[in-house]
Amino acid sequence: MSSEPNFSENIVEAPFSDALSERYLAYALSTIMSRSLPDVRDGLKPVHRRLLYAMRLLKLDPKTGYKKCARVVGDVIGKYHPHGDQSVYDALVRLAQDFSVRFPLVDGQGNFGNIDGDNAAAMRYTEARLTEVAAKLMEGLEEDAVDFRPTYDGEDAEPVVFPGAFPNLLANGSTGIAVGMATNIPPHNVGELVDGMQRLIEARRNPAIEITTRDLLDSIQGPDFPTGGQVVEPRENIIAAYEQGKGSFRLRARWEKEELPRGLYQIVVTEIPYQVQKSKLIEKIADLISDKKLPILTDVRDESAEDIRIVLEPKNRTIDENMLMESLFKLTELEVRFSLNLNVIALDNRPRVLSLKETLDSFLEHQIEVLLRRNRFRLEKIERRLEILSGYLIAYLNLDEVIRIIRFEDDAKGGLMSTFKLTEVQAEAILNMRLRALHKLEEVEIRSEHAKLEEERAGILALIESSDLQWIAVGEKLTEVKEKFGQSTELGKRRSTFGEAPIAEAVPLEAMIEKEPITVVCSKRGWIRALKGHTKPEEVLKYKDGDEEQFRFHAYTTDKIFLFATNGKIYTIGGDKLPGGRGNGEPVRLMVDMDPNDEVVALIPYVPGAKIFVASSIGKGFVLEADQAVAMKKGGKQILNLPGDAVATHCFTVVGDSVAVIGDNRKLLVFGVDEIPTMNRGQGVALQRYKDGGMSDVMMFHREEGLTWPMGGSSDRWRTETELAPWTGKRGNAGRLPPMGFPRNNKFR
Repeated sequence: MSSEPNFSENIVEAPFSDALSERYLAYALSTIMSRSLPDVRDGLKPVHRRLLYAMRLLKLDPKTGYKKCARVVGDVIGKYHPHGDQSVYDALVRLAQDFSVRFPLVDGQGNFGNIDGDNAAAMRYTEARLTEVAAKLMEGLEEDAVDFRPTYDGEDAEPVVFPGAFPNLLANGSTGIAVGMATNIPPHNVGELVDGMQRLIEARRNPAIEITTRDLLDSIQGPDFPTGGQVVEPRENIIAAYEQGKGSFRLRARWEKEELPRGLYQIVVTEIPYQVQKSKLIEKIADLISDKKLPILTDVRDESAEDIRIVLEPKNRTIDENMLMESLFKLTELEVRFSLNLNVIALDNRPRVLSLKETLDSFLEHQIEVLLRRNRFRLEKIERRLEILSGYLIAYLNLDEVIRIIRFEDDAKGGLMSTFKLTEVQAEAILNMRLRALHKLEEVEIRSEHAKLEEERAGILALIESSDLQWIAVGEKLTEVKEKFGQSTELGKRRSTFGEAPIAEAVPLEAMIEKEPITVVCSKRGWIRALKGHTKPEEVLKYKDGDEEQFRFHAYTTDKIFLFATNGKIYTIGGDKLPGGRGNGEPVRLMVDMDPNDEVVALIPYVPGAKIFVASSIGKGFVLEADQAVAMKKGGKQILNLPGDAVATHCFTVVGDSVAVIGDNRKLLVFGVDEIPTMNRGQGVALQRYKDGGMSDVMMFHREEGLTWPMGGSSDRWRTETELAPWTGKRGNAGRLPPMGFPRNNKFR
């Protein structure tokens, strides 16, 4: 019997944190280098590079026929990229979408999705081939221009990077999220990029010339998005972004005003921002209209065919079109902010954020290396051919002896080599000559070819020796790129323009809410709703079993509603955000972040410029400006600080000139409102002094009108006391027992 393996011999003890960090670092580096960040030289990630290379080997050139995408994806995942077929197909689809890529690298046939966000058809239905841009990007692959590395299974080889002179990184841009870092590069205009690089080449040839990123931006205006639009970012911000390699650009849709009969007009959006789905954009605008958050707009229609055409109808002819569009820019993705993060795999094979100048310099350095490798490859071919041609010429000069040696000697190859001092390559070439090549005209052609190759060889040697000639050659390559894909072509002409943001300001959100009367109702259990119109106080409303009305007041949809809770916080709710009057409404705790143990103390409409009085159970309170109480977050704003077991008990708008406060000890005190200080936050000041218990109730009133309270019992009679001298004192006094007949519950209401 064989003994069981001893696995304990393979156990390596190590701190868990060290083992985890090492493995996570390996994963992070793999994600950064092999998946998420593009290479500064060709602007591609491995999946894109493998896709294009596989299509090249399938001979899917721009002038040949298409092949099924399933065939392409199969080759990619089978030979080069061992990942899911759907992710590879998604990458192929994006390279074919002219609204996603500024210069498509794949020419797709079939349904490859659209700007509405619809997905492409399955890969078995679509076909693809390379574009001229992709062919240019891979130009020189067969000339030893770049290194190759083994594929994941070691059976084939793939290029480490593409050699082409097309500046793909900036021309098509890139986006990706790695571990701890990300990249986001907008597309640019190829003609402008070439102009900028020609200036850098001029500076390389003339050391007296110094070019900065700011100088380059005289040639390179900025991003050029596939879907057009208008960049409205200040020029200094654009320069700063490219100098640092990080920043953002404000991009707006392009629109125009169309005049209609009878003085009416409509807005037509013809270009939308990059990476914005048209269908979701229109859906968002429609939601704003239906929710009455944009009452100055009545309708939105999608009349797009091949071109974008989104029609917006204003409510009436008097609405300023610039103000309308500013409101839409603020509320929808008709305006977006596209970030720039030039984080790439640099020439030293490390991820780094580069400036625009550093990015272009890196690309040019790559082109110099490609140029030298291609010329050395060509030089090797020339020298091999010259060697053969020299052998041919010797054979022609000694034709009879060559024929004799071939006919009569046993080792013809050795005889030729020893007789005429030929190399093995030359002797082999002579032996492989066809008889018809012995014609006199063939000798003339060989001599002509020999002369031309000698001239070409001299030119290559001169180029290898001269950096100036190298830069001239790179410049000529870039000029070819500009002529083929630059601004003079339909593909290369600039699509995004630059401009200043209009002076017109957006309509405030509050102003766009349609003003309608509502009645705000809240029950004791905290269920809130807004009834349409101003209901009468005596109108009976239905509540859940065991629940009853606590607050009811008139307001408008444009109002803000203050909710004051026992935790001393004031929450702000928009009148238009309140649930409708059908049913019992919704729990107010769903609208604001209140703890389950907190209760609603008061619900009052916000009046700009007014003052609010707040107080706690320990008889302390203060006055604050209503404008300071508006809370922008669901968490509310802490107003009243509460020590120990104290809770907030009162909140109402300051009305009148006097304050009446009564404690649990049934002592009444009256004093002037002016004795209460105005604060923004705190415990407040003592309103009344107590030995035991706390405050029972407090109210404000006009002294001349007197203090009023209910008589109690079954009657609805009220009593008004105007002679208040016995109970009048300074704030903080103890007070005296109230007049005969004052309610036993110690409440003014």
